[in-house]
Amino acid sequence: MFPFAKLALLVTGALTVIPVGEAVAATLTGAPPIVIGHRGASGYLPEHTLAAYELAIDMGADFIEPDLVSTKDGVLIARHENEISATTDVANRPEFANRKTTKVVDGVSITGWFTEDFTLAEIKTLRAKQNFPFRDQSFNGLYEVPTLQEIIDLAKRKSIETGRTIGIYPETKHPTYFDSVGLSLEEPLVAVLKANNYDKKDSPVFIQSFEVGNLKDLNALIDVPLVQLLDAFDVAPDGSLIEIQPYDFVVSGDPRTYKDLRTPQGLADIATYADGIGPWKRMIVSVNSNNQLLPPTSLVTDAHAAGLLVHPYTFRNESRYLAADYNGNPELEYEQFFKLGVDGVFSDHPDTAVAVRNRVAGNPTQSVPEPNLLLGFVFLPLAGLLRRRQTSLKKS
Repeated sequence: MFPFAKLALLVTGALTVIPVGEAVAATLTGAPPIVIGHRGASGYLPEHTLAAYELAIDMGADFIEPDLVSTKDGVLIARHENEISATTDVANRPEFANRKTTKVVDGVSITGWFTEDFTLAEIKTLRAKQNFPFRDQSFNGLYEVPTLQEIIDLAKRKSIETGRTIGIYPETKHPTYFDSVGLSLEEPLVAVLKANNYDKKDSPVFIQSFEVGNLKDLNALIDVPLVQLLDAFDVAPDGSLIEIQPYDFVVSGDPRTYKDLRTPQGLADIATYADGIGPWKRMIVSVNSNNQLLPPTSLVTDAHAAGLLVHPYTFRNESRYLAADYNGNPELEYEQFFKLGVDGVFSDHPDTAVAVRNRVAGNPTQSVPEPNLLLGFVFLPLAGLLRRRQTSLKKS
């Protein structure tokens, strides 16, 4: 199980351990938790494609999650990384063979093909493929790489078709790196959201980032809810574990790590510029070296005490991602997390997440009878959170 079990075990060290209870704990707002289609329904179709996003919506996801990177001509597109050989057929395209190069992204040397070296027109000639070899490869080569605007268009269309307001949950990928190559992500993102009237407190949008300065900049530019993602450890070549920092902290010389951000003081600091956290799920429920469950940490209650939503990642159905105690049944994992009061989950298999959410914690879509109504079950309470965040910033 090394290194993941060891990572999961050690990550609990920053938090108090609390016992597991059978009762369903309340979410921050009292509303049922949301289900976020992680890169779409990426457990079934190639990630970050319109087909995967649409399938996630059809499975009942409340939000779809595009990771955003930039093309050479400044258009935001959805890829998990700006190096795209693992998720597209670019390596098999002879016309782009000379684009292969080596770059340093967030301090790591990477060789491959990078979105910022391609125009949108060139990106549109590529086709997506399944990133995980143990998942269905039969859909490779069928789907284009979508733009952020195309994803928003899909969410709007499906909102009308389903009678549910479908939200978007974009992540800015490597914002410090993209700043360094003259392709800032914040301004294009805000421009697209404003053009779609998605810049209000009650807009069906969350923006997430693993960096801090990026979110602080966005907090000054737009009023939508912001989520601070939390990473755990990295593994050195010798197998030792390294505490990870937000990369903008590395650049600025800030000594804090994600472990520091998970403390009560760190969470209080996050609450001055963001509305929630997106922690690795093992920061909430970890495992020992035998992949057996440990008691939950206090992260959910600590974050709620700071006024922060909690949206852990990533929930997947495959046994390789499950603790041994679940006996290969992913529903048991969802049940445990929903009972702990998480406010949402990122899932590669949103059909499973939705089914368990509806059974354990209620169905929020029942309170949204018309397609033109926003997700009142989460955004009306969030409007209050945002007002509190802005008030705290004015005081600081």
